Amino acid sequence: MDSLQEFNPSNASNSSSININTTTTTTSSSNTVPATSPSSATSSTLSRYENQKRRDWNTFGQYLRNHRPPLSLARCSGAHVLEFLRYLDQFGKTKVHTQLCPFFGHPNPPAPCPCPLRQAWGSLDALIGRLRAAFEEHGGKPEANPFGARAVRLYLREVRDSQAKARGISYEKKKRKRPPQSSSTTSALPVQAILPPTPPPAPPGAN
Repeated sequence: MDSLQEFNPSNASNSSSININTTTTTTSSSNTVPATSPSSATSSTLSRYENQKRRDWNTFGQYLRNHRPPLSLARCSGAHVLEFLRYLDQFGKTKVHTQLCPFFGHPNPPAPCPCPLRQAWGSLDALIGRLRAAFEEHGGKPEANPFGARAVRLYLREVRDSQAKARGISYEKKKRKRPPQSSSTTSALPVQAILPPTPPPAPPGAN
C-alpha cells in the first residue's frame, strides 16, 4: 500500500527527522523486549502506525500552507480534503484503465497501455482513516472533522467502484461463513431411534 510519505517528495526534511526517531525507538525497544515476544510485535505495529499517521498529518499541514491562498486547519472543509486527494493522484502507482482501453476490466493486462496512474482506493481509504484520527488527537471536534465529511465518504466509494470496474477486481469484503449450528441430540439420531419401539407380537391363542 502506498504511503503518504511517497506522495510528497518535497517533505524531505520532515521525513528524515522522523525516520531517525523511528530507528532510535525501534533500537531501544529491541533491547528491552525480546524480538519473539507478542507484545513486542504489537508495539512495533502500533509504532509504525503512529509514525505513518504523524507523517501524513505533517504532509497535510504542509499542503495547507502551500495552498493558494494559504489555508488554516480551522477553515479546512471536506471540499479541501477532496482537493488534497485529487492532488495525490499525480503520485499514484496504480494503473486505472479508461473505458476506451481494450484492457478495461482486465485484472491482468497482457501488454502496457497509456492509461493514467492513480492512487489505489485502499491507500486513500487508509490515509483518510489516519488523518481523521490525527485531527481529533490534535483537538479537533468529531462533528467538525473534515476527513469524516459525507462528501469524502462518497468520493472514496466512487473511487472504489470505478477502480473495481476498470481493473476487473472486487473490493467487496468476503462474508464470514457462520459455523454450522449444533443440532439437538434428538434430531441427530436416526429415525428408527426417534420412533417408539415396536411391541412384541402376541403369543398364539392370546385372544
